[in-house]
Amino acid sequence: MARRRQIYEGKAKILYEGPEPGTLIQYFKDDATAFNAQKKGTINGKGVLNNRISEHVFTLLAGIGIPTHFIRRLNMREQLIRQVEIVPIEVVVRNVVAGSLAKKLGIEEGTPLPRTIVEYYYKDDALGDPMVTDEHILAFGWASQEELHDMADMAIRVNDFLSGLFAGIGIRLVDFKLEFGRIWENEYGRIILADEISPDGCRLWDIATGEKLDKDRFRRDLGGEVEAYQEVARRLGLFPEGDGSDVLDLETHRKKRGK
Repeated sequence: MARRRQIYEGKAKILYEGPEPGTLIQYFKDDATAFNAQKKGTINGKGVLNNRISEHVFTLLAGIGIPTHFIRRLNMREQLIRQVEIVPIEVVVRNVVAGSLAKKLGIEEGTPLPRTIVEYYYKDDALGDPMVTDEHILAFGWASQEELHDMADMAIRVNDFLSGLFAGIGIRLVDFKLEFGRIWENEYGRIILADEISPDGCRLWDIATGEKLDKDRFRRDLGGEVEAYQEVARRLGLFPEGDGSDVLDLETHRKKRGK
């Protein structure tokens, strides 16, 4: 069988040429990075869990009318997705003060925000993904006014939906990042949700205890990263018979057999 052509490799995923024009295969890695890749490590099984969680969330979002690049999950680590032209902007939605916002403004982490905040960051690792305004985005042509409106509108809709989804399973959606891409239909470009939604890009805190169930466990050397990701997947109902450890054990067994 011919080896698939690699299109791109990022910090957490690899994109391969898809089986049909306009499609790609997205592979979820176990690699973990933080602070713009200044800290690197591995969370064994993270890719399997993020694949399942992101599949679930994207499927639910499609059900409420959010257009996404997700087509279907192929196996434990791969998804079939639509090929998009990525908009070089990360959209960050904040509901609670945490992370860089707490440090920059000197506000205690965990402080609820009086209103949801939407921030934009220019995707450039060499520059440290600097925060930008809508004026920068429009001036440099990274997105049009209509595209920016669509991204902000979808970000708020996603936040409203996911806040309710996670609250229903005892998790507070503190903040999260989204990426968007363009798909072209003749001369018309349309914005759709891309990348992934998982504990890698969301801050998720247990409502009752405040326990962190996301990548902050890796960033802050708290340990228990896999268990936190498993807990999110379990609460979402993705592993009704357990915590997902049996799925990770199965993958480990397959790797040892060379499959």
